[in-house]
Amino acid sequence: MSRSLKVILLCWRDTNHPEGGGSERYLEQVGQYLASQGHEVIYRTAYYPGAKKTEYVQRGGYWLKFSRAGGNLSVYPRALLALLAARLGLRVGAIGKMGTPDVVVDTQNGVPFFASLVAGAPTVVLTHHCHREQWSVAGPVLSRIGWLVESKISPLIHRRNRWVTVSQPSAEEFAELGVPAENFTIIRNGIEPVPAAARGHSAQEGEDKPVYLVALSRLVPHKQIEHALDCLAALQRNHPNLRLDVIGDGWWSENLRRYAQELGVDGKVVFHGYVSEELKHRILQRASIHVMPSRKEGWGLAVIEAAQHGVPTVGYESSAGLRDSIVDEETGLLATSPGGLINAVEHLLDDPALCRRMGQAAEWRAAQYSWENTGRAWEELLHQVAGPRKAEGQH
Repeated sequence: MSRSLKVILLCWRDTNHPEGGGSERYLEQVGQYLASQGHEVIYRTAYYPGAKKTEYVQRGGYWLKFSRAGGNLSVYPRALLALLAARLGLRVGAIGKMGTPDVVVDTQNGVPFFASLVAGAPTVVLTHHCHREQWSVAGPVLSRIGWLVESKISPLIHRRNRWVTVSQPSAEEFAELGVPAENFTIIRNGIEPVPAAARGHSAQEGEDKPVYLVALSRLVPHKQIEHALDCLAALQRNHPNLRLDVIGDGWWSENLRRYAQELGVDGKVVFHGYVSEELKHRILQRASIHVMPSRKEGWGLAVIEAAQHGVPTVGYESSAGLRDSIVDEETGLLATSPGGLINAVEHLLDDPALCRRMGQAAEWRAAQYSWENTGRAWEELLHQVAGPRKAEGQH
Protein backbone atom coordinates (compact mmCIF):
# COMPACT_ATOMS: atom_id res chain seq x y z
CA MET A 1 0.00 0.00 0.00
CA SER A 2 1.36 3.45 -0.93
CA ARG A 3 2.38 5.72 1.89
CA SER A 4 0.45 8.90 2.56
CA LEU A 5 2.08 12.12 1.38
CA LYS A 6 2.21 15.67 2.66
CA VAL A 7 1.32 17.77 -0.38
CA ILE A 8 1.20 21.55 -0.81
CA LEU A 9 -0.73 22.89 -3.79
CA LEU A 10 0.27 26.44 -4.71
CA CYS A 11 -2.11 28.51 -6.83
CA TRP A 12 -2.71 32.24 -7.13
CA ARG A 13 -6.48 31.81 -6.59
CA ASP A 14 -9.08 29.28 -5.48
CA THR A 15 -12.51 28.67 -6.97
CA ASN A 16 -14.22 30.95 -4.44
CA HIS A 17 -12.00 33.88 -5.45
CA PRO A 18 -14.00 36.46 -7.47
CA GLU A 19 -11.73 35.77 -10.45
CA GLY A 20 -11.31 32.03 -9.96
CA GLY A 21 -11.81 29.80 -12.98
CA GLY A 22 -11.07 26.50 -14.64
CA SER A 23 -7.41 26.17 -13.66
CA GLU A 24 -8.31 26.59 -9.99
CA ARG A 25 -11.10 24.06 -10.33
CA TYR A 26 -8.65 21.58 -11.82
CA LEU A 27 -6.22 21.86 -8.90
CA GLU A 28 -8.96 21.64 -6.29
CA GLN A 29 -10.28 18.48 -7.91
CA VAL A 30 -6.78 17.02 -7.74
CA GLY A 31 -6.55 18.03 -4.09
CA GLN A 32 -9.93 16.48 -3.37
CA TYR A 33 -8.87 13.17 -4.87
CA LEU A 34 -5.58 13.16 -2.96
CA ALA A 35 -7.43 13.87 0.30
CA SER A 36 -9.82 10.99 -0.46
CA GLN A 37 -6.80 8.68 -0.68
CA GLY A 38 -5.55 9.67 2.76
CA HIS A 39 -2.92 12.25 1.81
CA GLU A 40 -2.48 15.46 3.80
CA VAL A 41 -3.18 18.36 1.45
CA ILE A 42 -2.88 22.13 1.89
CA TYR A 43 -4.09 24.46 -0.87
CA ARG A 44 -2.13 27.71 -0.55
CA THR A 45 -3.57 30.70 -2.36
CA ALA A 46 -4.32 34.43 -2.22
CA TYR A 47 -6.53 36.13 0.34
CA TYR A 48 -9.54 38.11 -0.87
CA PRO A 49 -12.18 40.18 0.98
CA GLY A 50 -14.54 37.97 2.94
CA ALA A 51 -12.28 34.92 2.81
CA LYS A 52 -10.89 33.09 5.82
CA LYS A 53 -7.13 32.95 6.14
CA THR A 54 -7.32 29.30 7.15
CA GLU A 55 -10.29 27.01 6.68
CA TYR A 56 -11.34 23.47 5.95
CA VAL A 57 -13.71 23.14 3.00
CA GLN A 58 -15.62 19.94 2.32
CA ARG A 59 -15.39 18.82 -1.30
CA GLY A 60 -16.91 15.54 -2.41
CA GLY A 61 -17.16 14.31 1.17
CA TYR A 62 -13.51 15.07 1.95
CA TRP A 63 -11.92 18.06 3.63
CA LEU A 64 -9.40 20.30 1.95
CA LYS A 65 -7.36 22.72 4.02
CA PHE A 66 -7.03 26.21 2.53
CA SER A 67 -4.34 28.66 3.62
CA ARG A 68 -4.64 32.20 2.23
CA ALA A 69 -2.29 35.18 2.37
CA GLY A 70 -1.33 38.02 0.05
CA GLY A 71 -3.05 39.61 -2.91
CA ASN A 72 -2.71 39.28 -6.67
CA LEU A 73 1.06 39.82 -6.60
CA SER A 74 2.05 39.43 -2.94
CA VAL A 75 0.60 35.90 -2.86
CA TYR A 76 3.87 34.72 -4.41
CA PRO A 77 6.42 36.03 -1.85
CA ARG A 78 4.06 35.27 1.03
CA ALA A 79 3.86 31.63 -0.04
CA LEU A 80 7.64 31.41 -0.39
CA LEU A 81 8.13 32.83 3.10
CA ALA A 82 5.70 30.23 4.50
CA LEU A 83 7.59 27.42 2.76
CA LEU A 84 10.93 28.75 3.98
CA ALA A 85 9.63 29.03 7.55
CA ALA A 86 8.45 25.42 7.43
CA ARG A 87 11.84 24.31 6.13
CA LEU A 88 13.54 26.12 9.02
CA GLY A 89 11.29 24.34 11.50
CA LEU A 90 9.18 27.37 12.41
CA ARG A 91 5.78 25.86 13.08
CA VAL A 92 3.69 28.92 12.27
CA GLY A 93 0.67 28.97 10.00
CA ALA A 94 -0.90 26.01 8.23
CA ILE A 95 2.21 25.17 6.20
CA GLY A 96 4.53 25.49 9.19
CA LYS A 97 2.37 23.14 11.23
CA MET A 98 2.49 20.58 8.43
CA GLY A 99 6.28 20.66 8.44
CA THR A 100 8.42 19.95 5.40
CA PRO A 101 6.16 18.59 2.65
CA ASP A 102 6.93 15.51 0.59
CA VAL A 103 6.10 17.30 -2.63
CA VAL A 104 4.95 20.75 -3.77
CA VAL A 105 2.81 21.52 -6.82
CA ASP A 106 3.71 24.98 -8.14
CA THR A 107 0.98 26.31 -10.44
CA GLN A 108 2.37 28.59 -13.14
CA ASN A 109 -0.44 30.87 -14.29
CA GLY A 110 1.93 32.94 -16.39
CA VAL A 111 4.49 33.09 -13.58
CA PRO A 112 5.34 30.37 -11.03
CA PHE A 113 5.96 30.66 -7.30
CA PHE A 114 9.53 29.34 -7.72
CA ALA A 115 8.85 27.03 -4.78
CA SER A 116 11.75 24.76 -5.72
CA LEU A 117 14.17 27.47 -4.55
CA VAL A 118 13.04 27.33 -0.91
CA ALA A 119 10.76 24.34 -0.25
CA GLY A 120 13.41 21.72 0.41
CA ALA A 121 11.10 19.22 -1.29
CA PRO A 122 10.57 17.98 -4.86
CA THR A 123 8.46 20.41 -6.88
CA VAL A 124 6.16 19.69 -9.81
CA VAL A 125 5.32 22.65 -12.06
CA LEU A 126 1.70 22.71 -13.24
CA THR A 127 0.86 24.95 -16.18
CA HIS A 128 -2.26 24.96 -18.31
CA HIS A 129 -0.92 26.93 -21.25
CA CYS A 130 1.63 29.48 -22.40
CA HIS A 131 0.48 33.08 -21.83
CA ARG A 132 2.41 34.60 -24.74
CA GLU A 133 -0.68 36.17 -26.36
CA GLN A 134 -2.21 37.31 -23.06
CA TRP A 135 0.59 39.32 -21.51
CA SER A 136 -0.37 42.50 -23.40
CA VAL A 137 -3.35 43.10 -21.08
CA ALA A 138 -0.93 43.52 -18.13
CA GLY A 139 0.49 46.77 -19.53
CA PRO A 140 3.84 47.52 -21.20
CA VAL A 141 6.07 46.99 -18.15
CA LEU A 142 4.44 44.01 -16.43
CA SER A 143 3.90 42.26 -19.75
CA ARG A 144 7.62 42.38 -20.56
CA ILE A 145 8.55 41.17 -17.09
CA GLY A 146 5.91 38.44 -17.15
CA TRP A 147 6.93 37.12 -20.55
CA LEU A 148 10.60 37.17 -19.53
CA VAL A 149 9.77 35.07 -16.46
CA GLU A 150 7.55 32.64 -18.36
CA SER A 151 9.70 32.22 -21.46
CA LYS A 152 13.25 32.41 -20.06
CA ILE A 153 13.60 32.36 -16.28
CA SER A 154 11.11 29.64 -15.36
CA PRO A 155 12.29 27.14 -18.02
CA LEU A 156 15.87 27.70 -16.84
CA ILE A 157 15.20 27.35 -13.11
CA HIS A 158 12.81 24.42 -13.57
CA ARG A 159 14.81 22.61 -16.26
CA ARG A 160 15.21 19.54 -14.01
CA ASN A 161 11.70 19.59 -12.54
CA ARG A 162 8.77 17.46 -13.58
CA TRP A 163 6.10 19.48 -15.41
CA VAL A 164 2.41 18.77 -15.87
CA THR A 165 0.12 20.31 -18.45
CA VAL A 166 -3.35 19.47 -19.67
CA SER A 167 -2.91 19.10 -23.44
CA GLN A 168 -0.35 18.09 -26.03
CA PRO A 169 -0.32 21.54 -27.74
CA SER A 170 0.52 23.20 -24.41
CA ALA A 171 3.40 20.78 -23.83
CA GLU A 172 4.73 21.54 -27.31
CA GLU A 173 4.63 25.30 -26.65
CA PHE A 174 6.76 24.94 -23.52
CA ALA A 175 9.14 22.58 -25.27
CA GLU A 176 9.75 25.41 -27.74
CA LEU A 177 10.68 27.61 -24.77
CA GLY A 178 13.31 25.14 -23.62
CA VAL A 179 11.51 22.83 -21.20
CA PRO A 180 12.75 19.28 -22.00
CA ALA A 181 9.90 17.34 -23.60
CA GLU A 182 10.71 14.29 -21.47
CA ASN A 183 10.00 16.32 -18.31
CA PHE A 184 6.33 16.71 -19.25
CA THR A 185 3.39 14.59 -18.17
CA ILE A 186 0.03 15.36 -19.75
CA ILE A 187 -2.85 14.94 -17.31
CA ARG A 188 -6.08 16.13 -18.85
CA ASN A 189 -9.07 17.64 -17.10
CA GLY A 190 -11.75 15.44 -15.70
CA ILE A 191 -15.46 16.15 -15.74
CA GLU A 192 -18.24 15.94 -13.18
CA PRO A 193 -21.41 13.96 -13.93
CA VAL A 194 -24.37 15.95 -15.20
CA PRO A 195 -26.82 16.63 -12.33
CA ALA A 196 -29.74 14.23 -12.53
CA ALA A 197 -32.22 17.08 -12.91
CA ALA A 198 -30.47 18.34 -16.05
CA ARG A 199 -29.88 15.17 -18.03
CA GLY A 200 -30.91 14.68 -21.64
CA HIS A 201 -30.21 16.83 -24.69
CA SER A 202 -33.21 18.97 -25.59
CA ALA A 203 -32.28 21.60 -28.19
CA GLN A 204 -35.55 22.70 -29.72
CA GLU A 205 -36.17 22.55 -33.44
CA GLY A 206 -38.72 24.20 -35.70
CA GLU A 207 -38.98 27.43 -37.64
CA ASP A 208 -40.64 29.34 -34.79
CA LYS A 209 -38.45 27.95 -32.00
CA PRO A 210 -35.47 29.87 -30.58
CA VAL A 211 -32.09 28.44 -31.53
CA TYR A 212 -29.52 28.88 -28.79
CA LEU A 213 -25.81 29.46 -28.95
CA VAL A 214 -24.03 29.27 -25.61
CA ALA A 215 -20.72 30.64 -24.33
CA LEU A 216 -19.45 29.30 -21.00
CA SER A 217 -16.52 31.37 -19.79
CA ARG A 218 -15.02 33.85 -17.39
CA LEU A 219 -15.69 37.30 -18.80
CA VAL A 220 -12.19 38.66 -19.29
CA PRO A 221 -10.60 40.11 -22.46
CA HIS A 222 -8.63 37.09 -23.64
CA LYS A 223 -11.79 34.95 -23.71
CA GLN A 224 -13.00 37.18 -26.60
CA ILE A 225 -16.73 36.74 -25.96
CA GLU A 226 -17.15 39.70 -28.32
CA HIS A 227 -16.64 37.20 -31.14
CA ALA A 228 -19.62 35.16 -29.94
CA LEU A 229 -21.67 38.36 -30.01
CA ASP A 230 -20.38 39.01 -33.52
CA CYS A 231 -21.68 35.60 -34.56
CA LEU A 232 -25.09 36.41 -33.12
CA ALA A 233 -25.23 39.76 -34.94
CA ALA A 234 -23.90 38.51 -38.28
CA LEU A 235 -26.34 35.60 -38.50
CA GLN A 236 -29.53 37.42 -37.51
CA ARG A 237 -30.71 38.00 -41.08
CA ASN A 238 -30.81 34.31 -42.02
CA HIS A 239 -31.47 33.07 -38.48
CA PRO A 240 -33.81 35.59 -36.81
CA ASN A 241 -34.61 33.15 -33.98
CA LEU A 242 -30.97 32.86 -32.95
CA ARG A 243 -30.21 33.62 -29.29
CA LEU A 244 -27.06 33.60 -27.15
CA ASP A 245 -26.68 32.51 -23.53
CA VAL A 246 -23.51 33.71 -21.78
CA ILE A 247 -22.71 31.78 -18.60
CA GLY A 248 -20.05 33.23 -16.32
CA ASP A 249 -18.90 36.59 -15.06
CA GLY A 250 -15.80 38.74 -14.71
CA TRP A 251 -14.49 42.27 -14.69
CA TRP A 252 -15.02 42.64 -18.46
CA SER A 253 -18.77 41.98 -18.30
CA GLU A 254 -19.95 45.60 -18.60
CA ASN A 255 -17.84 46.07 -21.72
CA LEU A 256 -19.56 43.05 -23.25
CA ARG A 257 -23.01 44.35 -22.39
CA ARG A 258 -22.18 47.67 -24.04
CA TYR A 259 -20.83 45.87 -27.08
CA ALA A 260 -24.07 43.87 -27.38
CA GLN A 261 -25.99 47.16 -27.37
CA GLU A 262 -23.72 48.60 -30.05
CA LEU A 263 -24.38 45.55 -32.22
CA GLY A 264 -28.11 45.80 -31.62
CA VAL A 265 -28.39 42.28 -30.18
CA ASP A 266 -28.79 43.11 -26.49
CA GLY A 267 -32.37 41.83 -26.65
CA LYS A 268 -31.20 38.47 -27.96
CA VAL A 269 -28.43 37.72 -25.48
CA VAL A 270 -28.74 36.84 -21.81
CA PHE A 271 -25.78 37.36 -19.48
CA HIS A 272 -26.56 34.85 -16.76
CA GLY A 273 -23.51 35.54 -14.58
CA TYR A 274 -22.39 32.78 -12.26
CA VAL A 275 -25.07 30.14 -11.84
CA SER A 276 -25.53 26.86 -9.98
CA GLU A 277 -24.26 23.63 -11.51
CA GLU A 278 -27.82 22.50 -12.20
CA LEU A 279 -28.79 25.73 -13.97
CA LYS A 280 -25.54 25.74 -15.92
CA HIS A 281 -26.31 22.31 -17.28
CA ARG A 282 -29.93 23.22 -18.03
CA ILE A 283 -28.71 26.13 -20.15
CA LEU A 284 -26.13 23.95 -21.90
CA GLN A 285 -28.80 21.32 -22.46
CA ARG A 286 -30.97 23.58 -24.62
CA ALA A 287 -28.09 24.86 -26.76
CA SER A 288 -27.39 23.80 -30.33
CA ILE A 289 -23.80 25.07 -30.52
CA HIS A 290 -21.19 26.05 -27.93
CA VAL A 291 -19.03 28.98 -29.06
CA MET A 292 -15.58 29.24 -27.44
CA PRO A 293 -13.66 32.09 -29.11
CA SER A 294 -10.89 32.25 -26.48
CA ARG A 295 -7.50 33.50 -27.58
CA LYS A 296 -5.79 30.77 -25.55
CA GLU A 297 -6.90 27.70 -23.61
CA GLY A 298 -4.85 25.00 -21.96
CA TRP A 299 -7.58 22.45 -22.61
CA GLY A 300 -11.05 23.98 -22.59
CA LEU A 301 -13.09 22.30 -19.86
CA ALA A 302 -16.23 24.03 -21.13
CA VAL A 303 -15.87 22.10 -24.39
CA ILE A 304 -16.34 18.83 -22.53
CA GLU A 305 -19.13 20.19 -20.33
CA ALA A 306 -21.09 21.20 -23.44
CA ALA A 307 -20.27 17.86 -25.04
CA GLN A 308 -21.94 16.03 -22.14
CA HIS A 309 -25.21 17.31 -23.61
CA GLY A 310 -24.39 16.46 -27.21
CA VAL A 311 -23.46 20.06 -28.02
CA PRO A 312 -20.51 20.55 -30.42
CA THR A 313 -18.07 23.43 -29.98
CA VAL A 314 -16.79 26.00 -32.44
CA GLY A 315 -13.50 27.66 -31.47
CA TYR A 316 -10.14 28.86 -32.77
CA GLU A 317 -7.37 26.59 -33.99
CA SER A 318 -4.82 29.09 -32.62
CA SER A 319 -6.19 28.59 -29.10
CA ALA A 320 -3.73 25.69 -28.60
CA GLY A 321 -5.61 23.45 -26.16
CA LEU A 322 -8.78 23.46 -28.26
CA ARG A 323 -6.86 21.49 -30.88
CA ASP A 324 -6.86 18.73 -28.27
CA SER A 325 -10.31 19.07 -26.68
CA ILE A 326 -12.06 19.51 -30.06
CA VAL A 327 -11.58 16.88 -32.75
CA ASP A 328 -11.93 19.14 -35.78
CA GLU A 329 -14.81 18.18 -38.09
CA GLU A 330 -15.75 15.35 -35.74
CA THR A 331 -16.78 16.85 -32.37
CA GLY A 332 -16.78 20.48 -33.48
CA LEU A 333 -15.12 22.95 -35.81
CA LEU A 334 -11.89 24.95 -35.51
CA ALA A 335 -11.72 28.31 -37.26
CA THR A 336 -8.67 30.38 -38.20
CA SER A 337 -10.24 33.86 -38.12
CA PRO A 338 -13.24 35.76 -36.70
CA GLY A 339 -14.92 35.50 -40.09
CA GLY A 340 -14.19 31.80 -40.15
CA LEU A 341 -15.78 31.45 -36.70
CA ILE A 342 -19.00 33.01 -37.99
CA ASN A 343 -18.92 30.75 -41.06
CA ALA A 344 -18.40 27.66 -38.90
CA VAL A 345 -21.38 28.50 -36.69
CA GLU A 346 -23.51 29.20 -39.76
CA HIS A 347 -22.43 25.91 -41.34
CA LEU A 348 -23.72 23.95 -38.35
CA LEU A 349 -26.92 25.99 -38.14
CA ASP A 350 -27.61 25.32 -41.81
CA ASP A 351 -26.95 21.59 -41.47
CA PRO A 352 -28.78 20.33 -38.36
CA ALA A 353 -28.00 16.70 -39.20
CA LEU A 354 -24.26 17.43 -39.21
CA CYS A 355 -24.62 19.39 -35.98
CA ARG A 356 -26.33 16.40 -34.35
CA ARG A 357 -23.68 13.96 -35.58
CA MET A 358 -20.89 16.12 -34.19
CA GLY A 359 -22.80 16.50 -30.93
CA GLN A 360 -23.18 12.74 -30.59
CA ALA A 361 -19.47 12.23 -31.23
CA ALA A 362 -18.64 14.92 -28.68
CA GLU A 363 -20.92 13.29 -26.10
CA TRP A 364 -19.26 9.91 -26.60
CA ARG A 365 -15.82 11.49 -26.17
CA ALA A 366 -16.85 13.39 -23.04
CA ALA A 367 -17.77 10.10 -21.39
CA GLN A 368 -14.09 9.10 -21.45
CA TYR A 369 -13.07 11.77 -18.90
CA SER A 370 -13.45 11.77 -15.12
CA TRP A 371 -11.83 13.58 -12.21
CA GLU A 372 -11.06 10.20 -10.67
CA ASN A 373 -8.82 9.38 -13.64
CA THR A 374 -7.19 12.81 -13.36
CA GLY A 375 -6.60 12.42 -9.64
CA ARG A 376 -5.26 8.90 -9.99
CA ALA A 377 -2.72 10.05 -12.58
CA TRP A 378 -1.60 12.85 -10.27
CA GLU A 379 -1.27 10.52 -7.29
CA GLU A 380 0.92 8.17 -9.31
CA LEU A 381 3.13 11.05 -10.47
CA LEU A 382 3.49 12.55 -6.99
CA HIS A 383 4.51 9.17 -5.57
CA GLN A 384 7.15 8.91 -8.31
CA VAL A 385 8.50 12.37 -7.50
CA ALA A 386 8.36 12.04 -3.71
CA GLY A 387 9.31 8.36 -3.60
CA PRO A 388 13.09 8.72 -3.30
CA ARG A 389 12.75 11.09 -0.33
CA LYS A 390 10.41 8.66 1.41
CA ALA A 391 12.78 5.79 0.78
CA GLU A 392 15.63 7.76 2.30
CA GLY A 393 13.67 8.04 5.54
CA GLN A 394 13.70 11.80 5.64
CA HIS A 395 10.32 11.89 7.41
